[in-house]
Amino acid sequence: MIEPVVQYHGKWPFYRFMGIQEPFSVLFSLMNFLAHRHGMQRIRDSIPARYPLRPYYLAFGYFGLASWIFSMVFHTRDFNITEKLDYFAAGASVLYGLYYSPIRVFRLDKNDPTKQSILRAWTVLCILLYVAHVTYLTAWNWDYTYNMAANVVVGVIQNLLWSWFSITRYRKLQKTWAAWPGLIVAWVIMAMSLELFDFPPIAGMIDAHSLWHLGTVIPTIWWYSFLIKDAQEDLASQRLKA
Repeated sequence: MIEPVVQYHGKWPFYRFMGIQEPFSVLFSLMNFLAHRHGMQRIRDSIPARYPLRPYYLAFGYFGLASWIFSMVFHTRDFNITEKLDYFAAGASVLYGLYYSPIRVFRLDKNDPTKQSILRAWTVLCILLYVAHVTYLTAWNWDYTYNMAANVVVGVIQNLLWSWFSITRYRKLQKTWAAWPGLIVAWVIMAMSLELFDFPPIAGMIDAHSLWHLGTVIPTIWWYSFLIKDAQEDLASQRLKA
């Protein structure tokens, strides 16, 4: 009789490969890292340095790179410090996604006194939220449920923002690429649902979490394509107005 695979302290047992505890999570994290690096190069090549949103898009890439580096480290060796670094980097990446979303959606980058004031206040608020988040987890309580809930709430808010933006932008431009944010959001939500269907690792190495990492590779590549298309459309409209 085959004994069922059971979790130990909430974690599935994995077969190690060359000392790597979760080889496919590491591999798929690397693929996401490369997707961000390639996307950042495309941003540099396709969007002129004078475009005000370019630094925000590149910062999105840097946060993504850091997040996936620490993900690779954590899934290679699960220690207390590697787990914390993975969670904090992922939280920073998710929160930055929320930070730059309204900057693009409501064009807070514009050289307008009111918008600049809002941007400064929004920047300070996001920094304080992240500091409070890390402080709570570090000094008060390492709460997995809270951490997951915080990331989900932040993710849902930015997903709603981009979905609304996608609908309004598509209605205005009547161009297929304008609808991409809504489609990408839907893809990411479906990929995230893999986390709900937890199962013992296939062949001792592929689990739901690793598949969730795999599911974010294509949306990441696609997202950079949208950012470039959107910036080019914006620059073209500015030239027409001039």
